[in-house]
Amino acid sequence: MEFITYEQEGYVGIVTINRPKALNALNSQVLEELDATFKAIDLDATRAVILTGAGEKSFVAGADIGEMSTLTKAEGEAFGKKGNDVFRMIETFPIPVIAAVNGFALGGGCEISMSCDIRICSENAVFGQPEVGLGITPGFGGTQRLARLVGPGMAKQMIYTARNIKADEAYRIGLVNAVYPLEELMEAAKKMAAGIAMQAPIAVRNCKKAINDGLEADMDQAIVIEEKLFGDCFETEDQKAGMGNFLEKDKEKKLKVVPFQNK
Repeated sequence: MEFITYEQEGYVGIVTINRPKALNALNSQVLEELDATFKAIDLDATRAVILTGAGEKSFVAGADIGEMSTLTKAEGEAFGKKGNDVFRMIETFPIPVIAAVNGFALGGGCEISMSCDIRICSENAVFGQPEVGLGITPGFGGTQRLARLVGPGMAKQMIYTARNIKADEAYRIGLVNAVYPLEELMEAAKKMAAGIAMQAPIAVRNCKKAINDGLEADMDQAIVIEEKLFGDCFETEDQKAGMGNFLEKDKEKKLKVVPFQNK
């Protein structure tokens, strides 16, 4: 891989977009390497993934404008599909993906962060969908995921005005879950990922699928999705061990209780 690095720390995988001279901008090669990297992750050995960018200035500054500038209509649509296919793969990846946004997350950078399950960012992070200023629309899911995350009104304002927002506003509107000093960001992401990795892995995967699939269905269909995934957890080793441990601890607590006595 020329532009993507992968590290494994226990049950946590760390994917880094490593093109800092171009502020980690997404071109066709980066998208192809991202696709290959995620598809190569060992799901038996990994329970959560962190996605971040190299350097301190930029998570992903956007799609590569140099590559896009000469595209025809057909080529533009094909480039949009390439990005959407990769981002959708991340969004539906069986295990949780945390975006650790270190700096600029503009255009495709904002879009790839929104394909992750959870977003946390550094204090110097900047989010935006500046595409209309370039004469195009967001093309990697920005018009769809932003509206779902922050509501149609706020999404339309950000997209129509091409205005960037800083970390504190991104937190205020619900685009990110938390903001950290830059030097603490990766440690916070690793701590969160480790917390996820401690939980029953089948249950976590089923929760992700239930939430994602349920959001695309009406409530009557959504609760059926949940029921099936809830039932799917039973008879697994995770369920037997988890409930067995709980009952054993509960039993131990009851044995330690001293009954109140009237004197």
